[in-house]
Amino acid sequence: SVSATLRSARDILRERCRSRLVALFGPQHGIAGEKQDNMIESAHGVDEETGIPIFSLYSETRTPTPEMLSRIDTLVVDLQDVGTRVYTFEWTTALALEACARVGVKVVILDRPNPLGGLITEGNLVRPAMKSFVGLYPVPMRHGLTLGEMASLVNERLRSHARRVAADLTVVRVSGWRRRMLFDETGLPWVLPSPNMPSVSTAMVYPGQVLLEGTNLSEGRGTTRPFEIWGAPWLDTRKFLRRFERRGLRGVVLREHAFEPTFHKYAGELCRGFQIHVTGARSYRPYFTTLAILQDVIAVHPDRFEWRKEPYEYVKDRLPIDVLTGDPAVRIALEKGRSLTQLEESWIPDLRAYRKEARACMLYEA
Repeated sequence: SVSATLRSARDILRERCRSRLVALFGPQHGIAGEKQDNMIESAHGVDEETGIPIFSLYSETRTPTPEMLSRIDTLVVDLQDVGTRVYTFEWTTALALEACARVGVKVVILDRPNPLGGLITEGNLVRPAMKSFVGLYPVPMRHGLTLGEMASLVNERLRSHARRVAADLTVVRVSGWRRRMLFDETGLPWVLPSPNMPSVSTAMVYPGQVLLEGTNLSEGRGTTRPFEIWGAPWLDTRKFLRRFERRGLRGVVLREHAFEPTFHKYAGELCRGFQIHVTGARSYRPYFTTLAILQDVIAVHPDRFEWRKEPYEYVKDRLPIDVLTGDPAVRIALEKGRSLTQLEESWIPDLRAYRKEARACMLYEA
């Protein structure tokens, strides 16, 4: 996290707080954002310049322990979220909020813009039985909230739960941001919050393309355009594209693109695939688009396409794709070739209820 002039948030807090800054907490990808992938943990450590402890919240624990919190009276959260439910920064914040509520530590969130804007929500809600570290609360994939608003939503749910305690939460609002604004319209610099989120363009496609992590398709890790680039050595691009283009989806063009990942799936192999070009950011629907991609790949390659079976975000008893979508019905609809429009229409009642609840926690005007 950095200021508008690219100064580190850590350095600014150290300058402002001096000896009152007594601990640092790191989310997934490490305190410096260096760790590459899912389930690559960070160790606890010590900050070399200040000598204060660094506690990893993506280690043997994803929740700050009472011992960690015993050093502080206020936890300051400053993270650039990406507006997608499976990006774990918001759930690290939620777990920290719950932990701070239990021990009476205040939480202050220095809010940042949602890079996708705050007007559009997209996708299904997480089913209660599918709760995980990429979906601790029932929200859609593209949730339309800032990190501060999401924390407020979580806190209100804690408040309404008979046996749980809400945190003493303060959200410092972003000055000048409005819900209709995409990140490119803020004038702020983009600094990659994790290794495979190098640009705002990545964040734009991520609510859909992250689903490829649950498949044997490369999501472009090991390339310079992760999530924008995707494919596999066995993909028949021409046959797939003919099918996909018949859908007439708005705001997006798939350009054929061959690539060789330097690591991760198919490292060193020639992959045939595409780069996603978003031609209309306000009409493009990333979640629906990737569902369409997956359904068409399954139809073209029923013998080659596979759902990954390895544990995903510490969940061992469910397919990664079901953990990602939060509802096995989505996978079943893709496998059976059911209408995605009808699937999306089935989510409308849940989305309406979510928007009504979220509206009470919104801090910014359209």
